[in-house]
Amino acid sequence: MKKKKTGIIVLTIFLTLIILAAGTMATILLLGVIQPSEPQDSVIAYFANPRVRSETVAVLLLIASLLPVVVIWLGIALLSRRKKEEVLEVAGAPEGFGRAPVPEGEDENEKKKDKKDKKISPDAKKTAVRFSNLSTMDRTMSKRALVSYNETISLEEFCNRFRAYAAGARRLYYDIDDIRRFVASMGVSPIIIMQGMSGTGKTSLATVFGDFVMNKANVIPIQPMWKERSDMIGYFNEFTERFNEMPLLNVLYEAHYSRDLYITVLDEMNIARVEYYFADFLSLLELPNLKDRMLEVVSDTWDKDPKLLKGGKLQLPPNMWYIGTANNDDSTFAISDKVYDRAMIINLDKKAKPFATAHTRPVHISYDYWQTLVERAQAEYSLSEENREKLKRLDAYLVEHFRVTFGNRIMKQINQYVPMYMACGGDELDALDDMISKKIFRKLETQNPVYIRNAADGLISCLDELFGPSAMNQCRDYLRQLQRNA
Repeated sequence: MKKKKTGIIVLTIFLTLIILAAGTMATILLLGVIQPSEPQDSVIAYFANPRVRSETVAVLLLIASLLPVVVIWLGIALLSRRKKEEVLEVAGAPEGFGRAPVPEGEDENEKKKDKKDKKISPDAKKTAVRFSNLSTMDRTMSKRALVSYNETISLEEFCNRFRAYAAGARRLYYDIDDIRRFVASMGVSPIIIMQGMSGTGKTSLATVFGDFVMNKANVIPIQPMWKERSDMIGYFNEFTERFNEMPLLNVLYEAHYSRDLYITVLDEMNIARVEYYFADFLSLLELPNLKDRMLEVVSDTWDKDPKLLKGGKLQLPPNMWYIGTANNDDSTFAISDKVYDRAMIINLDKKAKPFATAHTRPVHISYDYWQTLVERAQAEYSLSEENREKLKRLDAYLVEHFRVTFGNRIMKQINQYVPMYMACGGDELDALDDMISKKIFRKLETQNPVYIRNAADGLISCLDELFGPSAMNQCRDYLRQLQRNA
């Protein structure tokens, strides 16, 4: 077919050149036999001159010689279009684009045939490498040289040095309480949400922490159209027979070959619905057994798949934290209770004042030593029985007046967060204030604003009675804000 088409084109070009050459030769001969004309006094006299008449005839002759060329090329264009329509008809183009209507039932057969043709052959599954980056890691990461870690630092010193490093190395200034909340939250949940006004340093806090622990943070800008797991980790392309690996998948895989702390920043996480694209992670990260946290990457298994993929699934690495930054404005979605309940929340509503600090070196700690620090904090500190009893009384008040209660998940987080915060150098009541305002009082936002405005004073009085008028300032400020917004 291609040779025939090429022959027609060559023949057409040959005929075109012959016709143009004949027309041009006739014109030259005609003009050559006429003597040059003299200048004329009028237009009529000019055109009456034999030379001018001959020139006019020559031009008309040249135009006439071009007409066959135009006709030939138009014919070729029509034939080519007809051939395309026939190809579309055979290939199954939609009706209205050169395809004749297909009898009922034939379309379904064609679809089945196309689906059958797209199946990957068994031989391809034995020889093809569909995860190029992950397979490369299997060859290179296992040969990395051993690195040294700092395994003597305490959590309090870790927080102080982190704050000094951010100020000295990056000119980023944070209150020590915010640093303690961030580090303590890492000991409670692998998911942390930092929310507040734009420009307060939410993303910077997470990224500079990666620099501080000597493992650069991986920043993932969330896209508004994301709806499922494949938007984050990638998908298998049946046409190329390759898996399009997203950066998050590469980092998840790399973390298994390292003892470092890994930070993944979900930048502007609520620009899409978190409970959609992050649903699988939310469910898996809550499982207590690390071996059960298996994320499905592909639905089948090929012979040359990366060795850490088990049945097409990859275990979520325990040494990775997912830090989401959230802005609350008209361009974002509200974060659901499902997400808030599983994550630790940090509010960054204002910038800290600059302060002078000496040059501070980063601290390279391993995940194993981090776990040791967490266990040490749980052993040395705990929620006091006095404050535990006060929480029970506060819970009874909330149930009676607001139909809100402390759930088992929240109580577990409180029992983990308080020792971590105290080990970081903080106070027990400040840790309780932090947890109650963000985990319990946040649920009051969904209730009747008028009722909240009238009942907030009674709840503040309950806090003063239980913890004293000088404590629980975050809870008090939050309730006052609810009253103003009602």
